[in-house]
Amino acid sequence: MVRVDDLQVFIRAADNGSLSAAARQLDLSPAVASAALKRLEQALGAQLLARSTRSLRLTLAGERYLEHARGALDALQAGRLALEHDRRELSGSLSLSMPSDLGRNLLRPWLDDFLRSHPGLSLQLRISDRVADLYRQPVDVALRYGVPEDSSLVALPLMPDNRRVLCASPDYLVSHGAPETPQDLRGHQCLRMVLGTAVHERWSFERDGQRQTVAVGGRWLSDDGEVVRRWALDGCGIAYKSRLDVLADLRAGRLARLLPGYETEATPLCLVTPHRLMLSPAVAALRAHLQHCLERYLAEPGAGGAD
Repeated sequence: MVRVDDLQVFIRAADNGSLSAAARQLDLSPAVASAALKRLEQALGAQLLARSTRSLRLTLAGERYLEHARGALDALQAGRLALEHDRRELSGSLSLSMPSDLGRNLLRPWLDDFLRSHPGLSLQLRISDRVADLYRQPVDVALRYGVPEDSSLVALPLMPDNRRVLCASPDYLVSHGAPETPQDLRGHQCLRMVLGTAVHERWSFERDGQRQTVAVGGRWLSDDGEVVRRWALDGCGIAYKSRLDVLADLRAGRLARLLPGYETEATPLCLVTPHRLMLSPAVAALRAHLQHCLERYLAEPGAGGAD
């Protein structure tokens, strides 16, 4: 019979490329970790990791089994969290990092509702478009656009089909006209955003299987998404924003969608944690609440043609 503790050793060793690192993370001695791995391999009748004095790598059997091992632990964790959620109220503190525009204008009211439903829980918000370092900063979970480059992070999708929207205010379009192709953006004021350490100034579009990437320019540049959105509302130029950030403006007619015949860049919204073991009952409840709010928000009247 496969033991849960043995699965944890195998997964940590595969993730770190080191059995000793897995032992340290799980607070085990190297001998206990090695015995756990041998016990798992014996139970399965297959070698999962090829080990030498200097390296460790997954075998073909290990690669196939790793996904199933993760799924088994996830299922057990989900069941435990469900039972804990049923028998006790959420309590403690939760630190959450989120993007500026999304956090202030859409998520904050939903989080207020979440706290009202769980009076034993306290919430610390870190609202910034700078990507939080989940290993060094005191952050339990982060809401991020896009899939993290760090493969060791756990990204739980909230809105996997979210995309960017090219948009501008009616006043800007009256004064400057609307671009008819992506290449026309070279003649417009484009509101650029600093993402991490780089300026997002190469905007991509796809049509009929052909992808175009345009290097845009403009006088307005910020590392704050809400500032970029306000510039767009004030008629300063054309923005390339997450659909979630500007959906209310599109529905109200404050912004107009441009180049509707082109597919825009994907920017999925994810809930990110450093490790699956940090998926506490509070995090699981928060994820369920945000998914419900997003589904309800996207289904509101005007979600179809306006955006």
